[in-house]
Amino acid sequence: MTTAISSPLSRTVISSEFMRRLKALVGDGGMLTEREELLVYECDGYVIEKNVPDVVVFPTSTEQVVGVVKLCNEFQVPFVPRGAGTSLAGGCLPVGGGVMLALTRMKRILDVNLRDRYAVVEPGLVNLHLTQALKGSGYHYAPDPSSQGACTIGGNFATNSGGPHTLKYGVTVNHVLGAEMVMPDGSVVQLGGPAEDSFGYDLTGLFVGSEGTFGVCTKIIVRLTRDPAAYRTMLGVFNSVQDATQTISKIIGAGIVPAALELMDQGIIEAVEAAFHFGFPLDAAAVLLIEVDGLEVAVDEEARKITAICNETGAREVRQADTPKKRQLLWKCRKQAFGAIGRLSPSYCTQDGVVPRTKLPEILDFITEVGARHALRIVNVFHAGDGNIHPILLFDERDAEQVRRVLLASDEILNKCIDLGGSVTGEHGIGVEKISFMSKLFSPADLEMMARVRQAFNPSGLCSPMKMLPTAGACGMEHIEKSSPGRKAAL
Repeated sequence: MTTAISSPLSRTVISSEFMRRLKALVGDGGMLTEREELLVYECDGYVIEKNVPDVVVFPTSTEQVVGVVKLCNEFQVPFVPRGAGTSLAGGCLPVGGGVMLALTRMKRILDVNLRDRYAVVEPGLVNLHLTQALKGSGYHYAPDPSSQGACTIGGNFATNSGGPHTLKYGVTVNHVLGAEMVMPDGSVVQLGGPAEDSFGYDLTGLFVGSEGTFGVCTKIIVRLTRDPAAYRTMLGVFNSVQDATQTISKIIGAGIVPAALELMDQGIIEAVEAAFHFGFPLDAAAVLLIEVDGLEVAVDEEARKITAICNETGAREVRQADTPKKRQLLWKCRKQAFGAIGRLSPSYCTQDGVVPRTKLPEILDFITEVGARHALRIVNVFHAGDGNIHPILLFDERDAEQVRRVLLASDEILNKCIDLGGSVTGEHGIGVEKISFMSKLFSPADLEMMARVRQAFNPSGLCSPMKMLPTAGACGMEHIEKSSPGRKAAL
């Protein structure tokens, strides 16, 4: 007996023998096969494209991952790794069905070495759980995506995630020392190691951000960072978004690099105030969440300079979180802003463009114009310090016409980011959502080289197929004109 994969593009069939041997590898409680259960895994946070895997397995060890990958190779079944599913570009979408390796049961902290400042963790460990485990040790893991309470470190590894504090401390790749990888053929390799400087090519840096197309990560060695001695957390309130963005450039131009510099516009303020009752001024056009950290003697002076800059550029007030509880609540509002969007709309699509900081006023004006032209409400929350914008397009995914307008508006915004000298992703990745932009960002020679690199590590193409790279001749609007965009625009 065989079951055909649901995707019209795939010719793969899943045999009863494959399923029997898969069950023998992971056990009765280690896999899902019922349609109702599989629907949970039909997409990640990018809800516009969906496809149900044929089976979801929950490995608990490297050995089980190896067994599943080798079995998929034997039967020529595609497979894709998945963390918590909080990614926002379709990076863990099972495009052609097949096997999904849900790594959420591989969630242990295997080692913490404070003396050498590293920890060894499994990929399914929730990012925040490592921070909580290190509490009181004097150290922390610096990358802190907004989905920190749900996303996994393996998922952060796959997309090279950022977060509010990466303005000063760097993104995921700056904090990964090494990794254990199950390669697409089932072999196991060790990249890097606990030492600060590894010999040879930086394969760790190459694999971080490869979105699961080079193999399945099963262990990660992460760098630990010493806790700052002191924090100063401020909230600048502005009557115009333009004044807020000018303030951002002036702060950086003054030689101050805050630990975090985040902007929330009026729409986001409305949502988070309704959810958390922090006391945000609902009539403000924008607020800047600014944090400096370091030695006690230094942070007061930096906070004083930042307050002066805010006042010079039109801030109507600058508040300081004068207790740890207020600071914690302020960061809760920022980190859970995306969750609060549910109060504004049944569905939303978050974009992830990057522009030079000096171009922030221009891109925000453009976003406003695009929203008006397509009759869409767009709200903004983003990592302002490094120009990583996150416009959030509100819509109802049950309405095909709204979906069409969201895709058109998203394309226009991302194209404008490229025109302004930026990029279409800062931390969410390419996935299936942004494949058509790759030929706008890179030359044919660049894309050919990327394809050759992937071919070297993933020659069968079974691991995370149809992700990141376009096929020859794919046009820039292909994913809008087709009902299942990325599925016909990728290798």
